[in-house]
Amino acid sequence: MKNFRGTFTALVTPFKNDKVDYASLDRLVKQQLDAGVDGFVINGTTAESPTLTSSEVVEIFKHVRSLCGDKVPLIMGTGSNNTAKTIEDSKKAQELGADAVLVVVPYYNKPPQRGLYEHFKAVASAISIPTILYNVPGRTITSLAVETVRDLAKVPGVMGIKEASGKIDLAQEIINACGKDFVMLSGDDGSYVEFLATGGHGVISVATHVIPKQMVQWKTWVSEGQLEKARADINKYMDLINLLFVEANPIPVKKALQLMGILESASLRLPLVELSPAHTENLKVEMKKVGVL
Repeated sequence: MKNFRGTFTALVTPFKNDKVDYASLDRLVKQQLDAGVDGFVINGTTAESPTLTSSEVVEIFKHVRSLCGDKVPLIMGTGSNNTAKTIEDSKKAQELGADAVLVVVPYYNKPPQRGLYEHFKAVASAISIPTILYNVPGRTITSLAVETVRDLAKVPGVMGIKEASGKIDLAQEIINACGKDFVMLSGDDGSYVEFLATGGHGVISVATHVIPKQMVQWKTWVSEGQLEKARADINKYMDLINLLFVEANPIPVKKALQLMGILESASLRLPLVELSPAHTENLKVEMKKVGVL
């Protein structure tokens, strides 16, 4: 099994004239690999997964794999609020050669905890590659309870969780309940260093698009016992991180990548739209302030 304890980027999907812009994607993947990120998530929220077609997801995965080979793990987002569809998409991800699947808590239909347990168990049991749970109550309404995560950690194939609530106390409870072998990945960039300080293992990040070297460095410092150094450094970037979420992800990060010259266009697919002019100006000022522009 590949190592999933590290800095992973939830890749955006660059668009040009509403088609996938592979030239921009090439620049982005190269920038990320050069900065030392440990892997990528394909077809996550940041990729605008609700508006990608199945054929586009396949082509994007194959393209990224061709760029990075087997050097880094590729995780495929396959979650939905339909268990049968999630299983079908997870099987496809396995056939494509994904190293793991990232499965979000089912949204909109608000299942009880026992339904969440059965959903994730069914997915993990249908495939032989690892399943990573994805808890993001800000988008799904329903949140995985610690007890449910604890029970799922015992299911063969369930390897870890992307915990994106930003609640460090919840992350600590999960770590205490599931043990050190259960992979804990942060899904909240602003609290990342504190997440590592509690015993977290890495991140699936949006901010890595803009500050990849820094995100990699913070994990190194914490692992070396230089927690205060990491805390001081992330504070320098906190305003930038907050601006990357000033509107729904990935609206701001696409604008940031366009300003950096990595994406040709910051366009998104409806119902998402480009960052407002006022927020764009604030983002530009902060990016210049921290030296990424």
